[in-house]
Amino acid sequence: MSNDEFRAALARLAAGVVLVTAQEPPLDEDGRGEDVGMTATAFMSVSLEPPLVMVSLRNDSRMDDLLEEQPLWAVSFLAASQRHIAGRFAMKGRISDRLLFEDIPYVRGGTAHAPLIGGALATLECRTEQRVVAGDHTLVIGRVLTAELPSPEGDPLTYFKGRYRHLG
Repeated sequence: MSNDEFRAALARLAAGVVLVTAQEPPLDEDGRGEDVGMTATAFMSVSLEPPLVMVSLRNDSRMDDLLEEQPLWAVSFLAASQRHIAGRFAMKGRISDRLLFEDIPYVRGGTAHAPLIGGALATLECRTEQRVVAGDHTLVIGRVLTAELPSPEGDPLTYFKGRYRHLG
């Protein structure tokens, strides 16, 4: 089996789209760390008791490196109308994260202090419980500390056959 065959097969699995965010630790006592965001489709619920979720991060990516040192992070479940946000944070060779957040409405989570995207269907704040290296990715399992439903009535953004889609 080739990588292309494997990728083509997995593209037939529809997935929800989330934005994973975290705040870098400040460089000095007076500063605030930079916000970092990453679009993910490899995200899932793991356990109800305790409440656990999992996200898969490419090894040595900026988010993987950050979550190795920063245990607090957040997840925003993107709505169909937020396709532009998903695309922006999925770009390779993108501009700084600070500029990516510039015109996107968000609130700062009270627990993880990471951006929670305005208009998201749901938001979670998490603390890393476990990291498992699996091939070229790391599975980050997080305990859910808070869960909110800012826009529960919207339609979800999904990813299928290499493109963002919406239900309907």
